[in-house]
Amino acid sequence: MIRNILAISGRPGLYRLVSRGKNMLIVESLADGRRMPAYARDRVSSLADISIYTTDEDRPLPEVLKALDAHTGHKPVDVAALAQDADLRNYFGEVLPEFDRERVYSTDIRKLFNWYNALLAAGITSFTDEEEEGAEKAEGNTAE
Repeated sequence: MIRNILAISGRPGLYRLVSRGKNMLIVESLADGRRMPAYARDRVSSLADISIYTTDEDRPLPEVLKALDAHTGHKPVDVAALAQDADLRNYFGEVLPEFDRERVYSTDIRKLFNWYNALLAAGITSFTDEEEEGAEKAEGNTAE
């Protein structure tokens, strides 16, 4: 599911991949359901392909979203209450203590929280792909 959720540079919000055309993607806004094209010149990123810098190795965004979901108890993050950069960074430090404080900017954290809220508002609560979950279950069965 998360692989079909896209962020498009220069456009606010998140989009669901609906269809693929010759030189474009047809996407649907999670906020209002409007469909529009995303052309080859647009920088389109799947949320599954984004990662967060940490002090060891980068953490994939789906893992960070799962940690955030567990930390908040499946509730939206009150971004307005975290107006100060120090508050924002401290809160994110509770979710992901090993994040790289020099390479992860406050704007990135704010965007992550807004994306998380948008996903919850759209009813998306599974932050891993079904194929990944199936592979993990298969690995678990063979290990036993």
